[in-house]
Amino acid sequence: MMTFFPKTNIDFLKYRKIYFTISTLILIFGVILFATKGLNMGIDFTGGTMVQVKFESPVEMSAIRDALTQTERESDLQSYGDNTYAVREKGAETDIAEVQAGVEKALDTLNVPYTIQQANFVGPAVGQDMTERAAWAIILSLVLIIIYVAFRFSNILWGTSGVIALFHDLFVMAVAFALTQREIDLVVVAAFLTVAGFSINDTIVIFDRIRENMRLTPRASLAELINRSINETLSRTIITSLTVVGSLFILYFFGGEALNSFAFAMLVGCICGVYTTIALTTPLVYVWTHGGENNASSSAGKPARKAEEKKPAAHMQQEPQHAPAAQQHGPKKSVRKSRRNRR
Repeated sequence: MMTFFPKTNIDFLKYRKIYFTISTLILIFGVILFATKGLNMGIDFTGGTMVQVKFESPVEMSAIRDALTQTERESDLQSYGDNTYAVREKGAETDIAEVQAGVEKALDTLNVPYTIQQANFVGPAVGQDMTERAAWAIILSLVLIIIYVAFRFSNILWGTSGVIALFHDLFVMAVAFALTQREIDLVVVAAFLTVAGFSINDTIVIFDRIRENMRLTPRASLAELINRSINETLSRTIITSLTVVGSLFILYFFGGEALNSFAFAMLVGCICGVYTTIALTTPLVYVWTHGGENNASSSAGKPARKAEEKKPAAHMQQEPQHAPAAQQHGPKKSVRKSRRNRR
C-alpha cells in the first residue's frame, strides 16, 4: 500500500482550541457576509426570461457565450441539441421584450442565421420545488447519518459531531459563493450534496480506526487513540484528497464555464471536508467524552494495580505467620533428642 507519512506522530488534539477559534471566526464572518452581500441566486431560484434560439448551421457554445458577454449581458446558456440553445436572463415578467431584443443584438454578431422559437417568462417554481426537495434530502440524510453512526459505534455523540462537521463544510461553501458572488443554480446544489457524502465518508474511516484501536489497546486514553488513528489514516486521507482535488482542478480550469461553478464548489467543499474531519469532528468527540473515557480507563487500571500491590503485602504477612510455627517445631525436636540422650 502506498503511504506518504508512514511514521507520523502528530498531536492533533493539542491545537483543538485553535481549530475551534478558526471555525467560530468563519461562522461570524459568514453571518456578516450573508447579511451584507447575500447569495447570488441563479435564475432557477429567482425566475427570469428564457429565449429559445435555433441556428441553421452548427455554432460553438463558447462562441455564443462570448457574443453575449461582449454585449455585457449576464446570461445563462443551455444547449438542447440540434443547434438549439436556450438563453436565460434574470428579470421580471415585464422585461421579456427587452431581454429578447438584447439577445438578438448579441446573436447578430455571430453572422449565423437563426430563428427565435419562443421567448417566455420562467418562474422560480421549479427552483423552489428543487430547493425544498434538496432541503428535505439533506435533513433526512443527516438524521440517518446520526442514527447509523450511533448504532455502528454505540455512541450518538460521534454521529452528532460528524453532522456538525458536515454543516460546517456546507456553510463554508456558501460563504465562498457569497464572497465571490458566483451564481448558485441547480448544478451547484448537486455539488453541495456530493460534498456532504464525501465529507462523512472520510469521517467514518477515522471513526472505524478509532474503534479498532480501542479493541487493540483498551487501556489507552481517548486522546492517544484519536491521535494514533488520525496518524494511521493520514496517508490514506491525503492520497484520496489529492486524487479528487487534482481531478477537480482539471474541471475548474479546462471544463468550461458550464462546469466552472460546480468544480469551484467541489474544490472548496473537499478541502474543507478534510480539514473538518481532522480539526473539528474528532476534537468534538474528545471534548464531549474525554472526561468519562479517561475516568473509565483509569478506574479500570487502578483496581488491577491495587490488587498487584496487595499481593506482595499479603505474602509478607503470611511469611511471618509460618516463622513462629517453624520456630516451635525446632525446640520440640531438641527436647526429644535431649531426653533420648539421658536415657
